Amino acid sequence: MKLLIVEDEPTVAQLIVKGLAQAGHECDVADNGQSGLELALNGAANSTYDVIVLDRMLPQLDGLEVLQKLREEKITTPTLFLSAKNKVEDKVTGLRAGADDYLTKPFAFEELLARVEILASRSAPSISESKTELVLGELRLDLINRSVLRDGQEIDLQSKEFKLLEYLMLNEDKIVTRTMLLEKVWEYNFDPQTNVIDVHISRLRNKIDKGFAYPMIETIRGAGYKISTRH
Repeated sequence: MKLLIVEDEPTVAQLIVKGLAQAGHECDVADNGQSGLELALNGAANSTYDVIVLDRMLPQLDGLEVLQKLREEKITTPTLFLSAKNKVEDKVTGLRAGADDYLTKPFAFEELLARVEILASRSAPSISESKTELVLGELRLDLINRSVLRDGQEIDLQSKEFKLLEYLMLNEDKIVTRTMLLEKVWEYNFDPQTNVIDVHISRLRNKIDKGFAYPMIETIRGAGYKISTRH
């Protein structure tokens, strides 16, 4: 996942970037509103950013102005406001300006990470009505007949395994977090504190990777999972 962090407090920016890097994510950083706006505009043109973390009080351009300009340009990148302004009216103003979420300072990094991952999962690719098949290298997933082939060999998947593979393939070469899987595959908006994901990933690996030339499903330690043809 690639994020844009617009934050003028160096210690806060460093904390966020370090934590996100440890979780397997990449960040660009701007320390003022004008630079943040320019990066966001360029990023939108190149589909660079999955989420923007935007401070409310910034030099050159206030966070509200930055967000309003982005929305005026029809840029819908999910945006989380990060601000010391913690009154209800401040939050309402931010959300009405087009923010997707609002987190007040001081904050726990774990909460920031969870909120960012949820925003990213909401904007993750969905299957278009016309798409009937997903293909990744020698792996083919038929969305109509609910069948899976790897290197021409048919693979029998249970319903949840099929849905898990479908979501991984929709996000090929990208890290998919546990939060994203819980929300999109299991339709949970909370962590049930079970090993349900580990169990299903293990089963899927045994069916998709075992006995083939190379593994496609990779565990990204501390971050999540990724499917690709790189080996």
